Amino acid sequence: MRFDFFDLQLVLHIISTGSLTKGAERSAISLQAASERIKKLELYFDTPLFIRHSNGLELTTAGHALAEHARRLMKQKAVLEHDMQRFRQQQPESLTLWCNSSAQSEYLPPLLPQYLMLHPTINLDLHEAESSEIVEALTQGIARLGLVSSFFDTQHLHTQEFASDPLVLICPAEHALAQQAPLNLIEALNYGFIGLMPHHSLQQSIETQAKLLGFNIQYRLRLPNFAAIAEVVAKGVGIAIMPARAAQRLQADYAFHTVQLLGAWANRKLLLAAQDFSQLPLGYQQFAEFLLQHQPAN
Repeated sequence: MRFDFFDLQLVLHIISTGSLTKGAERSAISLQAASERIKKLELYFDTPLFIRHSNGLELTTAGHALAEHARRLMKQKAVLEHDMQRFRQQQPESLTLWCNSSAQSEYLPPLLPQYLMLHPTINLDLHEAESSEIVEALTQGIARLGLVSSFFDTQHLHTQEFASDPLVLICPAEHALAQQAPLNLIEALNYGFIGLMPHHSLQQSIETQAKLLGFNIQYRLRLPNFAAIAEVVAKGVGIAIMPARAAQRLQADYAFHTVQLLGAWANRKLLLAAQDFSQLPLGYQQFAEFLLQHQPAN
C-alpha cells in the first residue's frame, strides 16, 4: 500500500473541518472513499490516527504527529511545484485565491475577468472556504493569498483592507423592525430568524454576538444561501442578517426591507491576507496589487 499527497491533504481537510464527511466534500470524494483512505493510512502506519465519536473525530497522538508532517510536506510540495514552473515551456501560470463566500459572490466577479484579460498566460483558481479556515491555511502555508472577514484574528498575518463588508438586517416590509433604523442586535433577538447553515462562519459570528448579549437565536428555518433567505424573508416568515452588498443585489428580486446594524462586529471589513506580501511569488504579488488597486467602491 502507498500513500500520496492526496491522502495527506484529506487528513488536513478532516482536521480543519472537524468531520470526515466535510473533509471528504472538501477533497471532492465520497464519504466511503475518504473512510477507506483513512483506514489504509492507519493500516500502513499500524496505528489509529483518529478516535471516532458520535459527534465527530478526535486526533490520536499519532494523528497529531502525522498532521504536523503533512503540513510540512504540503508546504514543501507547493514550493517544489513553484520552483519547477520555471522549467516549463509556454505553460500558463496558475494562481489560487482562497476566499469566503461573500468575496466570491459579491466582490470578485467584476474584477477577475479584467485581470485575466490583462494577463492571458495566467489562470485563476478560486478556493471558497470559511474565513476561519482561510486564516488557518495561510498560517500553515497551505494557502498563499486569501480574502477573509476582519471578524477573525489575523494579527499574525499581513493584511490590507480590500472592501467594506457591513452586515444589515433584512425583514418583511411590514415588520415592526422596518420602522427602526439603525438598530442594535439586541433589539432584534426576540424575533424569529432565518439563518444560514450552522457551519457557516457568518452565522457563527452572529450567534457569538447574540450569546454575548445573553440570547440564543431562535431559528425558524436554515437555508444554504442568501437568495433563498431573501425569498423566505420577503414572504413574511422571519428576519435575517446578511452582507449589505448581497442585500442590495437581492432587493431587486425580493420585496424586503433593509435596516442598518450598529456595532463594530456588524461593520466589518474584507481583508486581503498573506503571511508576508513581500515574500509571495511575483505572480501573486502582482495579483495582490491588482486587487488592491481595483478595490470595490463602498
